[in-house]
Amino acid sequence: MIGPFPRHEAELFTRLPEALHWTGEPTDWVRTTRPGQRLHSFLEGPCFDAEGHLWLADVPYGRLFRIAPDGSWQLAFEYDGEPHSLRPRGDATWLIVDYRHGLLACDPATQKLTTLCGRVNTEPFRGLSDLALAPNGDVWFTDSGRSSLSDPTGRVYRLRQGETKPDLILANVPYPNGIALSPDGKLVYLAATRANAVWRFLAEAPDPAWPMVGTFLQLSGGLGPDGLAVDASGRLAIAQAQAGRLYLVDALGDPLAVVHTPGGLWTTSCAFSPDQSTLFIVEAQTGSVFRISMARLLAACPSGSSS
Repeated sequence: MIGPFPRHEAELFTRLPEALHWTGEPTDWVRTTRPGQRLHSFLEGPCFDAEGHLWLADVPYGRLFRIAPDGSWQLAFEYDGEPHSLRPRGDATWLIVDYRHGLLACDPATQKLTTLCGRVNTEPFRGLSDLALAPNGDVWFTDSGRSSLSDPTGRVYRLRQGETKPDLILANVPYPNGIALSPDGKLVYLAATRANAVWRFLAEAPDPAWPMVGTFLQLSGGLGPDGLAVDASGRLAIAQAQAGRLYLVDALGDPLAVVHTPGGLWTTSCAFSPDQSTLFIVEAQTGSVFRISMARLLAACPSGSSS
């Protein structure tokens, strides 16, 4: 990856209150992914609702948190699952990708959970990781399971608007994780975590079988890219897992900034505020949400790289 990146440190916005720390026994997810550890939470999948509340998924304990603009937390929904990410549907309900249960719809007001797609072609998913909503209403989601460089069989699916069965788009990814689309919906960015790379391909590929995929960015260090977010100008934010940092690049992949989270290293995911003025970063090791002003980031960008 071309550098250097102007370096910044994010400020703490809020941290999971101790009253909401999980105190029960480790789940299978914890025992497998963090052997020997006891986690109070593992936060992922940030997104905002229409009222400006920030929502987060707590993967191992099946909890959805709602954070008010003043930083106060509320447990909005809890169920027997492993939610990795969520997105608002525009009708006060949420789409959830769940590692155990598939693609779900959740209504926190009625405490109702509906399975939209629990398997494909009569086979269960390996374990869903993230989702993105296209401007045309299509749902893109990743199915990572335990894939890696030794087993590069993670999958990417697209569920067309109005359809009930998803299309298989890719089946060769070493742990497909975060996924995001360009503002016009024409390009798909994919975090190939175990390859430590961000891939890119056309959403509407002309290829009759598999779309042509290229490496948009090759990272180093840490574990690899995790959550992704794209702003209205096409800038891509990349949370790098187990590195305590986030990269911000422009639509061409040129460096704009690297943002460090003071404290923990498990930078899992990121989101732009609804007005695009602030970038939020989730750090799961300490259960924290950090933030940094976009004006501050762009003011320090190399000349000609902020547009």
